[in-house]
Amino acid sequence: MSETPETEKPRGFGRFALALIPLAFFGLIAAGAAKMLYDQDVNGKNIAEIPSALLGTKAPSLNLQPLEGSGRPALTDAAIKGKLTLVNVFASWCIPCREEHPILMALSEDRRLNIVGINYKDKTEGALAFLKELGLPYAAIGVDPKGAAAIDWGVYGIPESYLVGPDGTILYKRVGPFDEKSLAEGLYPAIEKALKARPAG
Repeated sequence: MSETPETEKPRGFGRFALALIPLAFFGLIAAGAAKMLYDQDVNGKNIAEIPSALLGTKAPSLNLQPLEGSGRPALTDAAIKGKLTLVNVFASWCIPCREEHPILMALSEDRRLNIVGINYKDKTEGALAFLKELGLPYAAIGVDPKGAAAIDWGVYGIPESYLVGPDGTILYKRVGPFDEKSLAEGLYPAIEKALKARPAG
């Protein structure tokens, strides 16, 4: 009689293991579907390509306090007025921001472009350490500790960038970090188009 439980345990465990196989398979499918939903919206477009409701409209007003210790001025309307400007939303705790930063450093060498930063829900010491380590591409930096400015700009998540024309019109939006493809197919054409549209003199 004492042997019966011992012989039944492996059988019960085997049935339990067999029951887990379809659950594990379903889990893999669900994980794949979740990634697709993360990468794409319901229309099959990459999130980075979602058009902003602000495109073609005047950029929201900027009146942000400076990042103390950065050596850069506050981010106000005056910092972008009359300049073709890339407004970049970043934070030191954002891993994709770190990946994108070398591209911003390279873009800061482009004399056609004025780059400014909105430091989103960050700590001053973290932001300063981030910029000290990776470089300072911004002509002006404004802090957005509560995310109010990000809401005004319609930020989905960071990093996020907006190309603003000299007249204050939002010309292009990038959700997520820049890479070589997004530069070649998105930002650079938008810059060229903006420069061609600029009135002579």
